[in-house]
Amino acid sequence: MRTEDSDQARYAERSLRVLRAPYIGHGKLEILPKVVARNLDDIALLYTPGVGYAVKEILARESALGELTGRDNTIAVVTDGTAVLGLGRAGPRAALPVMEGKASMFKLLVGIDAVPLCLDVSDPSQLVDILAAMQPTFGGYNVEDVAAPHCFDVMTQAEGRLHVPIIHDDQYGTATVVIAALMNAYKLLGRNPATQRAVVCGDGAAGTATVRLLTAWGFGDILSVGLSGIIHRHGNYTEAHRRWLAEHTNREAITGDLSTALNGADVFIGLSVANLVSPEMVRRMRKDPVVLSLANPIPEIMPAQSLAGGAAIVGSGRFDHPNQCNNVLAFPGLMRGALDAGALRLDHATCLAAARAIAADVTTHELRPDHILPTPLSATLYPAVAEAVAQDLVTRGLARKSPAPGAVAENTRALREMIALRQAFVAERTSDY
Repeated sequence: MRTEDSDQARYAERSLRVLRAPYIGHGKLEILPKVVARNLDDIALLYTPGVGYAVKEILARESALGELTGRDNTIAVVTDGTAVLGLGRAGPRAALPVMEGKASMFKLLVGIDAVPLCLDVSDPSQLVDILAAMQPTFGGYNVEDVAAPHCFDVMTQAEGRLHVPIIHDDQYGTATVVIAALMNAYKLLGRNPATQRAVVCGDGAAGTATVRLLTAWGFGDILSVGLSGIIHRHGNYTEAHRRWLAEHTNREAITGDLSTALNGADVFIGLSVANLVSPEMVRRMRKDPVVLSLANPIPEIMPAQSLAGGAAIVGSGRFDHPNQCNNVLAFPGLMRGALDAGALRLDHATCLAAARAIAADVTTHELRPDHILPTPLSATLYPAVAEAVAQDLVTRGLARKSPAPGAVAENTRALREMIALRQAFVAERTSDY
């Protein structure tokens, strides 16, 4: 067995052991009360008759729902199982480990209580109907692993019907981190995004959202490449998102495949599948290009191959290589800020505010070609991103609440401290993975 295959097998075994052998039960999550029942009087306060007084208070004041329950700090991580990781239409049952993992990150990194919600539904309207019906329980939604083009329909319908913030992480999260990576890459290289050409490989949810955010950032020219080749304005596209890409990218109407698209390009952003790019294709890009190959678990081109092809800065979505361009850097802070500000909705400007905060978490002194992004272990990242998101929403009139400057960052830090105490308890009772 090759060394790489052997390493993968060991990692797979460890990953499954995590799920089978936590300190109690199975899986990554549990629900634990935040109150203590020491005697019957406490039970009377916490359950009956105590809960009746909370009901009356909520009937008298709608805002009491967030004050007396955990609703405003509770979200659902939602999927229909149609685009699970790189496995495609795995279904809602097989998607549950992914949703548990995402829920774990929300709790560990920003203190949000997240509930996995894997739905056996067949169309976007049905999914949105369920989300709309559950708004009394959840303060927000993170939609995950819903295939294009349904994911776009879900977000369009949801933003028109829901009164709580909703994030589609394959769009908001990934695109935000890509922009943050490019902000710091260009700071190092002394380049202006308005003069650059990017190739975005993948015209699904993440690829389309990245093109939209690059456009909002003021990027010079963008080529979007799908399975049928480079998208161009003379093409005949049935899906609405591909028609948008045809209208807003590729100003020279270049046609051809991915290899053609990369000729003379400054940036490659891979959001597709493994092993599509060779070192020779990188050599045909403009001198010292930026290569972000983000397909998981195997990228479009491995980092070492990109460097061999002459790339100046290389990133991937994997945490075993430098410059981990992973959506976990964005989605926790985006949702924390949205909840604390009572967001009406999130948009491109919000994502750009988050991207600037992510990029700024790497100081000028720390910035290197192999260190353009922070990691999830940064103590300062998530408070800063949550604060930036909340203040952007307040400033632009997209918030129901007006937290004082610094309040969201402080709340995020306090929640993280409480989680650290809880983790210490669990660590004492859990064996190493």
